Amino acid sequence: MNDSLSFVGIDVAKDKLDVFIDSTGEFFTVANTSDGTASIRQHLAGLNIKLVVIEHSGRYERRCALDLMDCGLPVALINPRQSRDFARAINWLAKNDRIDSRLLAEFGRRVEPRPSQRIPENRAELDELVGRRRQLVQMRGAESTRLLQAQFKSIHSSIEKVLRQLDTQIQDLERRISKLIENDDDWRGKGQLLQSVPGVGPVVASTLVAELPELGKVNRQEIAALVGLAPFDRESGKWKGKRSCFGGRAQVRSTLYMATITAKRCNPIIQRLAQRLETAGKAFKVVMVACMRKLLTILNTIANTGEAWNPKPFVKP
Repeated sequence: MNDSLSFVGIDVAKDKLDVFIDSTGEFFTVANTSDGTASIRQHLAGLNIKLVVIEHSGRYERRCALDLMDCGLPVALINPRQSRDFARAINWLAKNDRIDSRLLAEFGRRVEPRPSQRIPENRAELDELVGRRRQLVQMRGAESTRLLQAQFKSIHSSIEKVLRQLDTQIQDLERRISKLIENDDDWRGKGQLLQSVPGVGPVVASTLVAELPELGKVNRQEIAALVGLAPFDRESGKWKGKRSCFGGRAQVRSTLYMATITAKRCNPIIQRLAQRLETAGKAFKVVMVACMRKLLTILNTIANTGEAWNPKPFVKP
């Protein structure tokens, strides 16, 4: 048994996994398959593994990460931006698969990111269903634009056929999402609470349940940062720039944007906030971000307290 702590970096590609173990200096490559992951476990047997660091890589990392978690290894799934910013900070400018795996191990040793928790199978399924619905909606939008541009009847007929197929698949996915949420007591209750807020419908609620599990478990500042609605300072000495929002979960943010458009019309709290900011001459984008953050705060409070929509607590005296 090797008593020294080992940090492992795994660079993920579609068909292969590049692995570096810092305590032994060992580097090896395996296929991105179950057999490849089994080979990694064999290499790590007998080592005192402190952390395995893997970047999010368009879901190609999922099999490897889950297999390693299942055998009790601590795995941290990180945003690729974190590792690249870290590389620039330590002047590590060269880049290839071998270097990237070593960089991830070094990132793990110096930063020690929090190990990720295994996503339950039903949550992973819900996440994929919601993601697939989003893809089909985007495809439908693109086809609808092409329909407006088409000049010939044969093209119209072709596009309309595709649109009908997309509508059918979207409706099927929505039924499967609803069934999955209905079969889980916690999700069903949370979804019903969220939909009690004016402006929030089934699609928004299911997206939040699937892609923002932290809702109701953290404070309003933390939930805003997770979604990318927390403005960051831009100041240096006497210079003061405009505060801006960046990062966060773009899919949740885009869904929340559409909910806010509706809430500006039918939710008295959001409506009043938007009118006040517009009267003050604020730009449309500033108004929308403020309203999105207010709506998110309301949803976070409702998920935390377990109480349905009541505008009174959110009205300032």
